[in-house]
Amino acid sequence: MSDGSPAARYLAAQSARAHPLTAAFAARQRFELDPFQVAACQSLEDGRSVLVAAPTGAGKTIVGEFAVHLAMREPGAKAFYTTPMKALSNQKFRELVDVYGADEVGLLTGDTNINGSARIVVMTTEVLRNMLYADSPALRGLQFVVMDEVHYLADRFRGAVWEEVIIHLHRSVRMIALSATVSNAEEFGDWLDTVRGDTDVVVSETRPVPLEQHVLVRGDLLPLFDERAGAAASQVNQELLRLRSPEGQQFSSDRRRDQRGSGRRDGDAHRNAQRGGRGGARAAYAPRMERIDRPEVVSLLARSNLLPAIFFIFSRVGCDAAVQQVRRSGVRLTTAEERTEIREIVEDRTRALAEEDLAVLGYWEWRDNLERGVAAHHAGLLPAFKEVVEELFKRKLVKVVFATETLALGINMPARTVVLEKLEKFNGEARVAITSGEYTQLTGRAGRRGIDVEGHAVIQWTESLDPQSVAALASRRTYPLNSSFRPTYNMAVNLIDQFGRDRAREVLESSFAQFQADRSVVGIARQAREKEQSLAGYADAMTCDRGDFAEYSGIRRDLSDLEKLNRNDRTAPAKIRQRRQNELQDLRRRMQRHPCHECPDRENHARWAERYWRLRRDVQKLRQQIESRTGTVARVFDRVVDVLSELDYVSVDSEGRTTLTAAGGTMRRIYGERDLLVAEALRRGLWDRLDAPALAALACCLVYEPRREGDGPGEYGLPRGAFRTALSETQELWAVLDDLERDHRLPGSEPVATGLATAMHSWARGMLLDRVLLEADMAAGDFVRWAKQTIDLLDQLSLVADAPLASTARDALDAVRRGIVAYSGV
Repeated sequence: MSDGSPAARYLAAQSARAHPLTAAFAARQRFELDPFQVAACQSLEDGRSVLVAAPTGAGKTIVGEFAVHLAMREPGAKAFYTTPMKALSNQKFRELVDVYGADEVGLLTGDTNINGSARIVVMTTEVLRNMLYADSPALRGLQFVVMDEVHYLADRFRGAVWEEVIIHLHRSVRMIALSATVSNAEEFGDWLDTVRGDTDVVVSETRPVPLEQHVLVRGDLLPLFDERAGAAASQVNQELLRLRSPEGQQFSSDRRRDQRGSGRRDGDAHRNAQRGGRGGARAAYAPRMERIDRPEVVSLLARSNLLPAIFFIFSRVGCDAAVQQVRRSGVRLTTAEERTEIREIVEDRTRALAEEDLAVLGYWEWRDNLERGVAAHHAGLLPAFKEVVEELFKRKLVKVVFATETLALGINMPARTVVLEKLEKFNGEARVAITSGEYTQLTGRAGRRGIDVEGHAVIQWTESLDPQSVAALASRRTYPLNSSFRPTYNMAVNLIDQFGRDRAREVLESSFAQFQADRSVVGIARQAREKEQSLAGYADAMTCDRGDFAEYSGIRRDLSDLEKLNRNDRTAPAKIRQRRQNELQDLRRRMQRHPCHECPDRENHARWAERYWRLRRDVQKLRQQIESRTGTVARVFDRVVDVLSELDYVSVDSEGRTTLTAAGGTMRRIYGERDLLVAEALRRGLWDRLDAPALAALACCLVYEPRREGDGPGEYGLPRGAFRTALSETQELWAVLDDLERDHRLPGSEPVATGLATAMHSWARGMLLDRVLLEADMAAGDFVRWAKQTIDLLDQLSLVADAPLASTARDALDAVRRGIVAYSGV
């Protein structure tokens, strides 16, 4: 922000003259742009691409919006705005429609196609990847691509898509990569510069709204850091450290009485936090410190003027239970006027839902909770309900949201306060501590720009809480961005079709995965060279005028190793022990006859020899690491092509030229984790006899990923007839392909999952929602998500399969896309 001095005004004027488009755009914004935003916009105005890495809520998207603004200044120019999630795409679509009008903005998310030929199109990253491989006419005139949340390329399942887009976009297209703060932004920027050309890296670690960190101990908000030591010192509040001691396990009884009293003035807790919570711990202690329950925490935040708040609870059941706790307590956070407005918005946004489904979805209780100002937000919630919660929260009508961490991933839903009840979560296998990156992402929601002077992060005290560990989490703002890129069958056939095999290998070697591997190889190679120099020195030091001491010491090492093995392995068969005895006698004889054995300096030479062999072993390990990392992506690609060749998706001639077969042409248009299985099942006609509901059920088996092993009805509950036959043949095919992949040193895939097949079959047959959700044994939001993924696969089948299967796939798609699955809030 300008300091108003003559020098500052002169510099600002100079900058405005050099970058008039940035200056004019900035002047129209509600806030004065931060230096990092200005720098990034100026890079775009100068004709360069840009990587912007900044904290959550810092305003990175303004740079993407400037790129859209630049595109709209030129007749015929297009801008694509990509996001990792449909919910984010929907949100950005609505925002851009408000600015440019419905005629100029489109939305493509796989299951939604609105105005796809518009000059501004918002889409999921997978849609753009598919357009690039298909050489879609929509790419003509494309000048800017915004990749929001680009750090998703570290995602284990979907990350490769981001790298594919970055590599394949024409170099004339300018890219705006928007990332959370990552510790290796410069490395990522260097790679972008290598594959895309001129790319500037703009990094900001400054939050636009400062974050105050508190620990909630009973009814007191104690600062995490000692304010007297200064924020930069990050020194933990001594009072919290004292609470860890046995005599500090409870506040005084007079403070507890004060908390229970009804006459506490508004803002006391907040002011106590601001002044360091002094006087909190006194002489009278109880045996242990109890946590206060959620309604009390909500009331405390309300009294302290710290709402709206998001409580992050790492469990959907926990989120729903928290809403029920607050409901039962009678807490109401809204006025009569707010309740009326909430009801009007809810009824308007859910008007398209069928009347008979409302009770099944828990609509009435959900609406009543919203009118109280409280809601849950998690993946199990119906998408329409989640959209309503987000809208009401942004309008400050809902005051408290209990959410899983998915809310932290990009949705524009800032709060004044973020509450973390625990600093660990279940990762599917065990309870693990959250990382500093996750902590930063979660607490990044606290503090609304232009509304709050500061945001507040509140950690609830538990008996096991270590203030030093919390401080370490809060102090580390960044995490590394590591590639998860790996070649797939679909990727391989598309690359071979576009470039040929040799060029395809070069393309893959330009991936961020290989860039990172090569960078690490540079450091390893330097270590190896340094050790090899030391190795030469050790070889000189053990030189013996009697003979080759390296040879002699090698015999001694072999003898020592064999003696050790013989001592430790006394259970070996007599035949093996006898063979070892013969080898030992031979080695002793060779050692005694070696000319170096009689050298008077033998033991001195031997000490240098021992160092030599130890260092040589280290050098060999480093060389193996270099070998394993160099060209790793291309080697995996070769294995993928070998599998494709064996199955006749590609043909390789006598000179090594690789071309697609007809089956390979079909594979080009099949995307997803099961690309090979789907392509091979189509070629073998395994699904030709299925009707629409059975095909929907089988497609569901290919996309569904159970949360736990053994989810679902088992063989007993599955549809009978042609479905059973097709499923059995598909499972046998999966086993054959899995063996083939493992034979070629590829990781293979998970077995086909049947847990949702019965429910999807029922849904496609038109069964009512309550029965289907009972069969699925899952929340409505989860069912909708898997149904939409089923629709994605059925859509692909309708395009690539031969008749009549293509027609069946279209019928199945229409049968699944009904009711709550068809509803979209966009």
